Amino acid sequence: MLAALTLLIALPYGAASHAVGEAKRTHARVAAAEPRPFGAECRTGVEGSQAVAYCHNPYPETDRIRLHVECDRWWDIDSDGVLVEAGPAMTVRLTGRCWKEIRSVWVSHQR
Repeated sequence: MLAALTLLIALPYGAASHAVGEAKRTHARVAAAEPRPFGAECRTGVEGSQAVAYCHNPYPETDRIRLHVECDRWWDIDSDGVLVEAGPAMTVRLTGRCWKEIRSVWVSHQR
């Protein structure tokens, strides 16, 4: 602690202020590089063998979304829906189905 205090006193004033200014510039560059928010918010639902997803995109960039349905029975074919564009402030409805029960449903996003 004493050595750190000695170094701080021994440094010229300009060098100490330069280090602080450099830290501020570095912090500003990191803040500017943060990614912009992206991705539609989706709600999924399952009723019997039918799946539905409603996705709303509140952001200015288009989100390309796809519904994925995993069927419960081993012989039932899982499906990946078509890629649908959800533009800014747009809500889209995606549907899918299995012959029998559905194990899981999810939505994937692409920029």
